Amino acid sequence: MEKLIITAAICGAEVTKEHNPNVPYTVEEIGREAEAAYKAGASIIHLHVRYDDGTPTQDKERFRVCIEEIKRRCPDVIIQPSTGGAVGMSDEERLQPVELLPEMASLDCGTLNFGGDEIFVNTENTIKNFGRVMIEKGVKPEIEVFDKGMVDYAIRFAKEGYILEPMHFNFVLGVQMAATARDLAFMVDSIPAGSTWTVTGIGRHEMPMAAIGIAMGGHVRVGFEDNVYLERGVLAKSNGELVEKVVRLAKELGREIATPDEAREILGIKRR
Repeated sequence: MEKLIITAAICGAEVTKEHNPNVPYTVEEIGREAEAAYKAGASIIHLHVRYDDGTPTQDKERFRVCIEEIKRRCPDVIIQPSTGGAVGMSDEERLQPVELLPEMASLDCGTLNFGGDEIFVNTENTIKNFGRVMIEKGVKPEIEVFDKGMVDYAIRFAKEGYILEPMHFNFVLGVQMAATARDLAFMVDSIPAGSTWTVTGIGRHEMPMAAIGIAMGGHVRVGFEDNVYLERGVLAKSNGELVEKVVRLAKELGREIATPDEAREILGIKRR
């Protein structure tokens, strides 16, 4: 099997210090958490940013200073800004970090129920426009998938020229779609040959899905965006602790950990 790419989603837009006091808000905290994850073995930092009071934002300048802080601490790490932002943000807001020309960015391929009355909206035109902009700016999209229909959208839009192949998918299980080995296997079997994929398990599903993904030859995402616990009832002290747990699982299952440059080679992206 190829080496394992670990992505750390260090803060998200919804989780707060009330959930876990170690969730980062400030530029210094975001840099600290990215560094902890990187030193533990993460080669990609999936990045949302906050203002110092914890308010999520897609402001380009806030992304710029956070990226600069992460790069100061982890010069070779791959930074993957979110274009999802937070529920209710406009497309124009969400696209701002792509203007900074990151190596990668997330691209959500469908609308979904996000809990309670919250709906995360991604129309066909939104997906097409985000894909077009990423092609223009040379940004590799990570296709965010919450159910099978989003895989089908990605394949269709790739055929129409809005997403370049080979594609990289992130299967987020435990939100709209169940988090089981059966469901992950079905999703993996649904993507085009030559694609790469990562699995993200939400909440208590994080580590079980990580173990399954490692064994299947895929890649893994963990972090405070998805889960704030190291184990049942025990809050993680850092994103680094969560990455360390994945590294231990990988060692037991015989997978080596990819460096950032090895991740670039696997994903077909060039370092900027």
